[in-house]
Amino acid sequence: MEARVTERVLHFRQPAGTSRGVYTERKSWFIELTDGNRKGIGECAPLPDLSCDASPHYPIILDKVCREFCQKGAIDYEALRPYPSMLFGLETALLNLERGDRLFDTAFSRGEEGIPINGLVWMGRYDEMLSRLEQKLEQGFHCVKLKVGAIDFDEELDLVRRIRERFSFHEVELRLDANGGFPYEEALYKLELLSQYAVHSIEQPIKARQWYYMSELCRESPLPIALDEELIGVNDPEAKAHMLSIVKPRYIVLKPSLHGGIQGCREWIAAAREQGIGSWITSALESNIGLNAIAQFASDVYGDHIRMPQGLGTGQLFVDNIPMPLEIRGDELWRKEV
Repeated sequence: MEARVTERVLHFRQPAGTSRGVYTERKSWFIELTDGNRKGIGECAPLPDLSCDASPHYPIILDKVCREFCQKGAIDYEALRPYPSMLFGLETALLNLERGDRLFDTAFSRGEEGIPINGLVWMGRYDEMLSRLEQKLEQGFHCVKLKVGAIDFDEELDLVRRIRERFSFHEVELRLDANGGFPYEEALYKLELLSQYAVHSIEQPIKARQWYYMSELCRESPLPIALDEELIGVNDPEAKAHMLSIVKPRYIVLKPSLHGGIQGCREWIAAAREQGIGSWITSALESNIGLNAIAQFASDVYGDHIRMPQGLGTGQLFVDNIPMPLEIRGDELWRKEV
């Protein structure tokens, strides 16, 4: 078996703003495995300043990982726990090599069912966010996710209020993502204000690695809290269960490129289920190669007839994305069999 790594830069249609900064381009590395006439491709897409394996030496480490995989003929999961984006790329390249385009045998992978997804509204000026929000609602999304924590909080609260003036919580499910943008001292007050508008949940209200403060917020908040960045770098199965038992969130939000690849995410989901914690899966600004693999993985994890919206709508963000048989129909992501 041989492996080849190539690099590609994708460009956003419009700047993607979070409380950590603004993205205008996205760099990914692609692993292409060949074994005789069979080929498989997987995407490695670390996020700068966020992924635990993001490094100036990333291409060198990835080349070494691929060489060792080819020598052993198998994935060394324990050795790759600190490198979730590389593990995910290798896992999905191997699945593609062995199984072809249908990575998992599910209704979604066969093109028989769609997966409900949320419409994502990126941070920006108030008028920009309002326009994007209106567009998502007009497109027919029944679940909308707002990035908050960067502009004036009163303006963000006004956006939430505007949604509820037009749509009840039965009509539109509203999710928020603060990306750690609230100071702990202000977080509970802000969550109390937001909770009056029937918000489904808020992701990562305060910065990660504050387990005591986060556990206190999860206990006191009238608004369900979901963990995202908090999961990054917690790679050992026992540590995953331990952290969840301390913080006790209502949900966890899983990104395979950040949270341990396919195997690592399965471990997170198992640990969460044991403690009565819900979960959903999202992409992390991958190209359509990664998005396709993540969506198929979600359909395998949660089974057919998925009801909870997943975060899989990022394929439309890039002007130079890689063509894949994916399309959004209403508020669902579909995979067309080819």
